[in-house]
Amino acid sequence: MESIDTELAARIREDIIMGTFEQGERLSEARLCEIYEVSRTPIRLALRLLERERLIRRGEGRGYTVFSPTVEEILQAVQVRGHLESLAARLMAQSEGRAQFLPHMAEAIAGIEAVISEGVLDDDAKRRAQASNKVFHATILGACGNDYVSYACEQISHLPMLAAGSMVFDRTSDVTRALFRLSIGNAQHQVLYESIKAGDAVRAEGMMREHSHTMVDYIRTFERKDGTLTLSDLISYSGNAT
Repeated sequence: MESIDTELAARIREDIIMGTFEQGERLSEARLCEIYEVSRTPIRLALRLLERERLIRRGEGRGYTVFSPTVEEILQAVQVRGHLESLAARLMAQSEGRAQFLPHMAEAIAGIEAVISEGVLDDDAKRRAQASNKVFHATILGACGNDYVSYACEQISHLPMLAAGSMVFDRTSDVTRALFRLSIGNAQHQVLYESIKAGDAVRAEGMMREHSHTMVDYIRTFERKDGTLTLSDLISYSGNAT
């Protein structure tokens, strides 16, 4: 179970990202105690956590100022995670113990393929696809043999589209197109699986880089088509699969 301060930080974080607290708005401990109906101690601890995440900044006097990330900053962070995951894929392919983790990757690929085969992309299908995607990517991070790679990813995982398993679903009703995009992503998963299994570190790293850039490129394309893209859009289906 999460501690009360961690749970509280998650609530404040979501309110900042969703725009409940505006950019530059001042937050005081007393005000937050009243809003969330908790004592000062968990509020103080939650604020320290959010300060480390750069979602708030300590003011000159008492209190903090909201520092909400922009869409462009989120996209930059997605690129950083892509490079980290590319490194993880290369390291896993070089690891002598990689075979024990391959069944988890294969199961994740099969899970996404099952969603594609059903031909339906409702909320339940999206959650199942996300859950499998999370397993696939988390397995690579956990099996790469370098704890600092997964640690670095964890430091930005609170942002929209940065959690393990993050996927992009557009707002159109064209299910055929959405499923086609999902099948392309899963085909890339298959190439990653085969590369890592074969110990082909160069191919694994290159495929993961292409895989992560596909998501960034799609977000940028979507943004050009619809100038109203906001953080609220990005937080939707941002990998919080249950």
